[in-house]
Amino acid sequence: MHVNAAAAPTPAPTGMVWVAGGTFWMGCEGCGMPDALPAHLVSVNGFWMDRTPVTNAEFQRFVRATRFITVPERELDPRDFPGVPRDKLVPGSAVFHPTSQPVPLDDPLQWWRYTPGASWRHPEGPGSSIRDRADHPVVHIAFEDALAYAQWAGKRLPTEAEFEFAARGGLDRNLYPWGNELTLGGKAVANTWQGQFPASDRGDDGYVGTSPVTAFPPNGFGLYDMGGNVWQWCADWYRPDHYAVLAKAGPVARNPQGPSEGFDPQEPGAAKRVLRGGSYLCTDQYCARYLVGSRGKSEVSSGASNLGFRLVRSVSR
Repeated sequence: MHVNAAAAPTPAPTGMVWVAGGTFWMGCEGCGMPDALPAHLVSVNGFWMDRTPVTNAEFQRFVRATRFITVPERELDPRDFPGVPRDKLVPGSAVFHPTSQPVPLDDPLQWWRYTPGASWRHPEGPGSSIRDRADHPVVHIAFEDALAYAQWAGKRLPTEAEFEFAARGGLDRNLYPWGNELTLGGKAVANTWQGQFPASDRGDDGYVGTSPVTAFPPNGFGLYDMGGNVWQWCADWYRPDHYAVLAKAGPVARNPQGPSEGFDPQEPGAAKRVLRGGSYLCTDQYCARYLVGSRGKSEVSSGASNLGFRLVRSVSR
């Protein structure tokens, strides 16, 4: 991994870290994830990045300033849901619910439940709140919601390549943003799942569910939560074959912006963007996408109780 030596061009914007850019091997060899192969050389220019995911307190300031209504809070249009009774068309979002006992891991609907009233304000649904979670990452954020916040903040979503370069923190071809071991000296360095998924998270890392965005150490670039806690939106459309296209195109992909359109053969009709970083639900039994070169995906109008975002800012030239 080559990290550029360029110093920050200006004083750091509030809450942001300078990532000088450079060249690295992008992808996840040996992870058993075909959409993260082949590993290929990528070069990115320098950029500013939020040192943490956007928090509940930060998102609340945005909503108070703009009166923005997130996708999970909006009334549903019956024309978008033909055949669904109107009394079932209630705003909400997907909330994780642990199962009462161990179950086969072939059907995520066993632990994900569409919950009327769930939103960034009410992460587990009606009756829950963010009152004691101001410094936790905001969740139940659809792609459109992240874009609206970015426009207000004068920033943008990172490309997938920018996110991975930043997440690696100067360490090339390592498994995690912090090295090659899931824990360091037996101590948790990220918010992930410990126990039998999806029945019981023991919370050995100190948390069940989200954690404060600075609860665990930053990586080599000073960035927090680049693995674990919550998934984070990237700007790129998702295609499982995109890395093969980049690898075939030339020796180094420079500032790749993702494919021109998305396609997921598992759900051909769903428009999906890339997610990065994994979440508190990741475990080696299921997901394991706290692995720094791995990829996630989500339909653009979907929110979930483990889905948030962080932003970057390009350098003015």
